[in-house]
Amino acid sequence: MHLTIQDIQDSDKIKRLNIINSITGIKPGNLVGSVSKEGKTNLAIISSVVHLSSKPPLVGFIMRPNGDVKRDTYNNILENGLFTINHIPVSHIEQAHYTSAKFETAISEFSRCGFSEEYLEGFEAPFVKESNIKIGLKLIEEVEIKSSNTRMIVGEIQHLVIPDNALDETGYIDLEKAESIGISGLNSYYKLQYLDSFPYARVEEVPMF
Repeated sequence: MHLTIQDIQDSDKIKRLNIINSITGIKPGNLVGSVSKEGKTNLAIISSVVHLSSKPPLVGFIMRPNGDVKRDTYNNILENGLFTINHIPVSHIEQAHYTSAKFETAISEFSRCGFSEEYLEGFEAPFVKESNIKIGLKLIEEVEIKSSNTRMIVGEIQHLVIPDNALDETGYIDLEKAESIGISGLNSYYKLQYLDSFPYARVEEVPMF
């Protein structure tokens, strides 16, 4: 099947959403934890986390803060400048999926969707206890993306929690051992399976294929 831009624009809304959200392949499945100044916690599923820099250690994700839909996660991050990114574990994909429902601000997705809040001393944003890999971040900047009316939220890593058996001596993280999952589209979830590793690619060492 070949779809042109016109075909895509003329497609049924739901079909178009599914195609465009799936075409990029498997994306990381994460839960963003945040808290308001009043102490109300929020948990939101996202699949747009990207590495931006190792020094300083920066991570970003995409949000749509404008419009009629309330954005508790966005507002909380702006209010206190801290948030967490937590890998979704294989055991909790259904619970994670339903954090995308539009709950009232007074209702915490943590308790409503079966997750436990966890805190590190001196860091106010809530982590997900059930997650095996957890990242605590400080807001550095938000970058406006005018073409899609979205913003990239950029955070500097303050804390990392990684299972000992998933981290090797060189710093590589085995996501299969960590039982992290991936997302395709808006509602399909995949297990991650380690396949192979290769050395840094140097031109003179490229094999003949």
